Amino acid sequence: MAKIFIFRHGQTVDNFNHTFSGFRQSDLTESGIEEAKKIGEELKDQKVTRAYQSDLIRSQHTLSLVLEKYHPNTPIFTDPRIKERDYGDLTGKNKDEIEKENPQQYKLWHRSYDVPPPNGESIQMVEKRVMSFLDELLPSIKPDEIIFISAHGNSIRPMRKHFEHLSNEDMSTYENIRGKIYEYEI
Repeated sequence: MAKIFIFRHGQTVDNFNHTFSGFRQSDLTESGIEEAKKIGEELKDQKVTRAYQSDLIRSQHTLSLVLEKYHPNTPIFTDPRIKERDYGDLTGKNKDEIEKENPQQYKLWHRSYDVPPPNGESIQMVEKRVMSFLDELLPSIKPDEIIFISAHGNSIRPMRKHFEHLSNEDMSTYENIRGKIYEYEI
């Protein structure tokens, strides 16, 4: 039976500073490096056949740390469809300040399913691109494959919705914790 292991990148500088990252490049902190190494330890006994990362450095750095000790020759594929949500005009801004300035809009922009932040993506829009990735990936999986996916908080949402049969509301409000591994049998 094939398996997919999905995990969120380790803590970044923007995560630490409570900043909207979106498509912005923000690398791992020392804590993020340790989180990624811990994922690698937890997955060391898996016979991974291929791995996916987004085109953002935090996903790539996390995956390299997950693979380097136990799975150094794993084929890696980069796919921008699994990158973080585009926060548009909120990118680079502090979440606490935005919430304080406009609490009602912040709530909508941050966790509603279909309301995007100004010039950004809604979770529904992220779901559309992530589902195109899954629609391509799933039919290609052979029965004995083990696949790792290094993704982002918001790109994991539609993956979990698909595999766990979540509602739009649940998908939009669940937090995808750094260091947690989501395992699915195919």
